[in-house]
Parts: sequence; structure tokens; C-alpha cells
Amino acid sequence: MLIQFLTAAGVLAVLTVVPGPDMAVVTKRAVFAGWRDGLRTVGGITAGLLVWGVLTVVGLAAVLAASATAYTLVKLAGAAYLIFLGVHALVHSRRGQAQTADTLSATPAGSPWRTGLISNVFNPKIAVFYTGLLPALAPSGLSPHAGMALLVLIHAMLTAVWLGSYVMLLAKARAFFQKPRVRRAMDRTTGVVLIGFGLKVATTQP
Repeated sequence: MLIQFLTAAGVLAVLTVVPGPDMAVVTKRAVFAGWRDGLRTVGGITAGLLVWGVLTVVGLAAVLAASATAYTLVKLAGAAYLIFLGVHALVHSRRGQAQTADTLSATPAGSPWRTGLISNVFNPKIAVFYTGLLPALAPSGLSPHAGMALLVLIHAMLTAVWLGSYVMLLAKARAFFQKPRVRRAMDRTTGVVLIGFGLKVATTQP
């Protein structure tokens, strides 16, 4: 059972550190609004994982993963939200060309916690990941529900630690990222990345 647990934790750790939409959202918040907003965004992302974890344990996520219509609706909603965030960043970068440094340091609009939560709740790939992979990784010494619940908690903890550490690392270099030219470049980069992830989510099959 210990070997199974360590193997599962290792797989979850690898999946956690792979860059994705969560990291792009966290980067924008941490760089442009500070580490507190960055950590709040991480809290929302972690809460989103726990929501999917609860749905997985009670079986609702399996229904979503098995329903092409439900999957498509959630997928398109999530893709639209990521594209919206990306377009907003690109528009902000264009406006920033005529703004002062004080204006450029303004906090991004919207609740950081809600931004993190929505970016994860409307990501149906998590439902597929949880319902397709967690049962295979769950330690055999526990009941299926208990095993999956444990792995969801581990994944949420790893995500919080990894993204939280990433936020604090970005905070160390925030003065550099706050320079108007660098900020505009970051806005454009994160905008393109978020739009790219949104398009990828929209076109990905279950």
C-alpha cells in the first residue's frame, strides 16, 4: 500500500507542476496585484479542485465525463472564460501604452479567489482526470471512495504548495515586472497564453 501511495503521489506531483491555465492566471495576479492576490487566486484554484473532488467521490463527475453534451457545455464555458481573460489582458496592454506607471500598478479587476475558482470549476479535463486516473491510482488497502478522496486532498495540497511557492517567487521580482515596458510585454504574453489555452480547451475531445 505504501508503494502504491508513493507512486500515486509522484504521478500527481508531476501533473501538478506541468504548466497550464492555472499558472497563467496566477502569474497575472501575482505580478500585477501582488502576492496576496496571487495566494487568493491559488486558494480559489485549490477550492475548484476540491469541488471536482467532491463531485468525483459522489459520482457526478463520472456522469459529466460520460456525457458528451454536458462535457461540451462545461468545456465551452471554461474556454470562453479563459479567452475572456486573455482578451482582457491584451486590451489592457494596448491601453497601457498611454498610461502612467501609477495606473499600470492598478489591481486587476475582479475577485482573485473567484477567478481561480472559475478557471478550475469550468475545466472538464479535471473531471476526466479524476474519474479516469484516480481510481487506478487509489491504494488498494482503502475503499474506492476513501482512496480517491485521499488522492484529491493530496492533489489539492500539492497544487496549493506548488502555486503558492511560485507566487512568492514572483513576488521577489515584482519590481522588475512592474516596469511599464515589461508589464505590457507580460500582459501580451499572458493574454496570448490564456487565449491559446482557451482554444485548446474548446477543441479538446474527452
